Amino acid sequence: MRRREFITLVGNATAWPLAASAQQPERVRRIGILFPVPEGDPELQVRLAAFTKELQRLGWTDGRNIQLEIRWSAGDPADTRRAAAELVARAPDVILAQGGVAMGALAQTSRTIPVVFVVVPDPVGSGFVASLARPGGNATGFMMFEYNLVGKWVELLKQIAPAVKRAAVLWDPTIRVGIGQFAVIQSVAPSFDIDVSPVDLNDAALLERNIAAFAKLLNGGLILTASAKSAIRRNLIIALAARFKLPAVYHERFYATAGGLISYGPNFIDQFQQAARYIDRILKGEEPAGLPVQAPTKYELVINSKTAKTLGLTVPPSLLTRADEVIE
Repeated sequence: MRRREFITLVGNATAWPLAASAQQPERVRRIGILFPVPEGDPELQVRLAAFTKELQRLGWTDGRNIQLEIRWSAGDPADTRRAAAELVARAPDVILAQGGVAMGALAQTSRTIPVVFVVVPDPVGSGFVASLARPGGNATGFMMFEYNLVGKWVELLKQIAPAVKRAAVLWDPTIRVGIGQFAVIQSVAPSFDIDVSPVDLNDAALLERNIAAFAKLLNGGLILTASAKSAIRRNLIIALAARFKLPAVYHERFYATAGGLISYGPNFIDQFQQAARYIDRILKGEEPAGLPVQAPTKYELVINSKTAKTLGLTVPPSLLTRADEVIE
């Protein structure tokens, strides 16, 4: 064999393993997602789109190097626990969980699979993490808000509707965050000369009857607290507020864009984008225990001036100048 032919043969033989290695498919990581709301919820679709877009920016594409496993429930704890068990059985590399109900179900199911949560109230008090700075376990993420925010809803109701003397507080008394939010509202309300009364969100028919009865009295308004049930009943609550001409304060932007009067709360789309960055870091080897839990950094005041006109309200200039968005 000629020397040149021998060298070519050896070179090709050496290149074969390298070429074969280069052609190996990229490892596909599995990301579980648990949403305690009905599938197809329009706001969750927006959040999910923001999450996947940020993952793609970081180099993770569904169907190429990641596979998304999504489970939905309608806020029912039993359904959410079943959905959590299904996800854990799939042994994902990491799970994204929205809300305390979802996080609670996952905490009961697994303490080893990494979890990044969003929109979770009081993660320390709920036992999901040891502390905000040092989570210490398999979970970390982004908290819903600090409870001192809740008192702002009472103030905003009084500012946009000064005649209000009574407020029906729509809450879920079966969850920790519902109790905590109502306690803050109850403590703050007297300083604004407002009497508050709780209205349970869990039964839609009873909710409608209670709001109808409340509306028969004068100078009333509504405050919607944050929970999975408040999201599920969103359209009903906005419709009831319009039907009975009750000024209402909501905790998130999409209530105001859907016809609600005024909202003040965190930008949760931003949380989903930040959650994608945490998941990227976990997939690259970091542990949730070392990633601090973060409080919201963006809060939005949104006013629906069209709804205000329908209710016969004049929005104070001081509110208009502070608003992040005014819907005409």
